[in-house]
Amino acid sequence: MKFKDILNHDIVNLENCDQEPIHIPGSIQPHGFLAGFATDTWVIDFASENIADFIGLPYDTVLGKAFDQVFGAGNEEALREYLSRGLSLSSTLFSLYVNDNHFLCTVHESNGIYVLEGERNIAEEHSLPETYEQTRQFLAYMAETSSLKALCQSVAEGTRALTGYDRVMIYRFDEDYNGEVFAEALRDDLEPFLGLHYPHTDIPVQARQLYMKNLLRLISDINYIPVPIYTIDNKENKNLDLSLAMLRSTSPIHVQYLQNMGVGATLTISLIHKDRLWGLIACHHYSAKNLSHAARISAQLQGHFITSQIDLRQSNEEYDITKQTNKALEQLLSLTLSNTPRSYQDIVDHPQILNIANATGVCISIGDKLYTSGKLPGEGQTRVILSALAKHAKNASFVTEKILELLPDGKDYCDCAAGAIYHSLSISNNDCIVWFRPETIQEKNWAGEPAKAIIKDEKGLHPRKSFSLWQELVKCTSTPWQKPEINAAASYAHTLQKHVTFLSLTEEEEKYRQLSVVLQQSNDELENVNWISTHDLQEPLRKIQLMASRILDKNDSLAPKTHDMVTRMSDAAHRMQTLLKDIMAYSKVRNTESLFSAVNLKEEVTEARKQLYESINQSGVQIEVKDVPEIEGISFLVKQLFTNLISNSIKFSDLKRQQVITISSEIVTDVPEEGHAERQYHKVTLSDTGIGFEQKFAESIFKIFNRLHNREEYEGSGVGLALCKKIMQTHNGFIRAYSKPGEGAKFDMYFPVEQ
Repeated sequence: MKFKDILNHDIVNLENCDQEPIHIPGSIQPHGFLAGFATDTWVIDFASENIADFIGLPYDTVLGKAFDQVFGAGNEEALREYLSRGLSLSSTLFSLYVNDNHFLCTVHESNGIYVLEGERNIAEEHSLPETYEQTRQFLAYMAETSSLKALCQSVAEGTRALTGYDRVMIYRFDEDYNGEVFAEALRDDLEPFLGLHYPHTDIPVQARQLYMKNLLRLISDINYIPVPIYTIDNKENKNLDLSLAMLRSTSPIHVQYLQNMGVGATLTISLIHKDRLWGLIACHHYSAKNLSHAARISAQLQGHFITSQIDLRQSNEEYDITKQTNKALEQLLSLTLSNTPRSYQDIVDHPQILNIANATGVCISIGDKLYTSGKLPGEGQTRVILSALAKHAKNASFVTEKILELLPDGKDYCDCAAGAIYHSLSISNNDCIVWFRPETIQEKNWAGEPAKAIIKDEKGLHPRKSFSLWQELVKCTSTPWQKPEINAAASYAHTLQKHVTFLSLTEEEEKYRQLSVVLQQSNDELENVNWISTHDLQEPLRKIQLMASRILDKNDSLAPKTHDMVTRMSDAAHRMQTLLKDIMAYSKVRNTESLFSAVNLKEEVTEARKQLYESINQSGVQIEVKDVPEIEGISFLVKQLFTNLISNSIKFSDLKRQQVITISSEIVTDVPEEGHAERQYHKVTLSDTGIGFEQKFAESIFKIFNRLHNREEYEGSGVGLALCKKIMQTHNGFIRAYSKPGEGAKFDMYFPVEQ
């Protein structure tokens, strides 16, 4: 059987450390041993090279053996019972006894492998009563402190007393994962790091991800020699994920970083708050130092205390701000506003509009007008800032302490507009309300120059060696907006948004009211024109027709040219009279207020046939009426509908064949009209055997005054089919036409079964 080590042999430096696979180093620290065995067979597949130093068997003897063959059946039985209780990865440790040696072990599962890590049971530095007393004292500190900073300071002091490390720091991250030493307890002769900042590059992304998975990390000796892990050589690229391993070997870059700081041993406890790495408890010792499991667990408990108290302590600190902002909000909400744009100026003139967010300037932008108060840039500069904020916010809300990041050319505005709370007041334009703050020039102390976190010398790239104080002057950044200020601003912006919407609706309502007045006046004028065209013009036309008729009857000696002119005059008067009658009928449909009643379609078709008796008799058309229903409708309009359609079919008869008009019906729900689904209709179809038309004209034939043929071929005003469409609309239905040249036409009319 062949064996191989899984040590990461790739050279790691600062040029590639951000891609370093630190979760699979293939090695461990030497103060313990590791054995990995399959979860199904319990055959040992991984073992650290130093396992012989602990259990007396070399790794090449252990690999490939069953767990009980190496550690004994009693240990296997105890471990199976331990795993069955779900105790792996908990604070409960598994005791392993081999050759009179007692090992405290942690066990976790990694991709089908149980990873067992064992350490010798070292003597406790503290008795249980002492540990209890320290924990009790820490609980007393919790009761005595009100601020988060004071609590963290108590934790730092309590953790140092518990663990004995030379320095204990509470390390807090900002939103970009730059770190700050928020609290510190240290040996009297050491230089304090309290208040120093560290760049995010000190803890790269993959390291932060591991801190989220494995909440406690111990390095007992920075100068240790990594112990490789061996495995059975039966698979290419075989490896073991050590993300959750206590003994996992440390990145050489991190080791060099700690060596540059003069650190000899570390303990790191993750502080997780709202699924994010909030900070770390970082313990440093300036010589090698191991820690008992009991002390580790007690220290980790300190971290849990901090994270459980973050929200409460922050709420206490925000209480006074909340009282102030709520008072300002209440006064603003009680302000009586007029229903005019003047109300926006009244809002910004109210002194509490600034106090609501502890701002120094405010601007309400509505349309193209700005309403401002407090300290702001000039109007042109303010509009530039608003445009940049609106582009970034995208009709939503946005909070920033550094407008300069959105507006690189905005350095001139920092004295009055460095930070902003932006709230959009409309989804269709850039209406908004914005609170502003000026810059607060700050001195930030860094542990070494952040721009030189990586140094280059003749040996290449390395972590910085200098951690001496380096001061940075921070400009064009406002003081951070507190949560109560942000919440109060959001609450008032929501109220203002409703006011803006109300004013907008009021303005629109007034516009529509004025338009309605204008429209009514136009309708009245149209009614007058309609009355004149359908009544007053009828009499002159009758006189023209009468006089033309008398001239033609009594003057047989008229010259042919004169006779033709008089005849054409009479025909024109007749056409105009027909057109006026059709317009009157169209207008009658538009203005009808008749109530719906039961209408028998067969009777209405019969009445239409009587009205068209002469045309039907002269053309020889045959009309076949099949089963047609009774509908809810307006009787005289339905009769007009069939009169127009039958007349239209007679007009466009095909003289080469017998003209047949068929009228039939059926009930349908699948209709070719949007918005009319899930409703029953009487589909009444009138089809003929006339000359037909191109289907592309199926919609245009229903437009008023639209004609497909000239008057010399076919008479008509172009109103008939438009009137049919209007009648169907009056009945809450619709009409469709289908045809091909030479194959006749079909008109489908859809009447609702229930009006």
